[in-house]
Amino acid sequence: MSSRQDMRKRTKDFALRIVRLYAALPKNAIAQVLGKQILRSGTSVGAQYREACRAKSNADFISKIEGALQELDETLYWLEMIAESGVVAASRLDSLRKEAEELIAMFVTIVKGVKEKTRMLKRKGVIPHPSALIPKEDG
Repeated sequence: MSSRQDMRKRTKDFALRIVRLYAALPKNAIAQVLGKQILRSGTSVGAQYREACRAKSNADFISKIEGALQELDETLYWLEMIAESGVVAASRLDSLRKEAEELIAMFVTIVKGVKEKTRMLKRKGVIPHPSALIPKEDG
């Protein structure tokens, strides 16, 4: 499976896990307010990634990946709020937190790589389409 397909699947799976978390939250006002926040931020990560894969320029690609990074960071914040407010035990959110942190690390690596490859190619006088800068195959 290509890196692009793997990221599409991972971000979609992450969104589905967020949807299931929201559905399992208590029906009280606090839980629902926090839940709607995490539902919005957590499900937008995959959409942002898909938009990035169709970017029109390197700057557009980087902007969309950085948007996904912002949403992941916001999702981590809402996970902290849900845990620290006592809505859900922190231990039940650990795997979601871990996945968000792994996705952040991967997106940061992608952005750094694209920026570096773009700088290198600019020095050579070549400006590739952003899709050419994303690894296509694992191993």
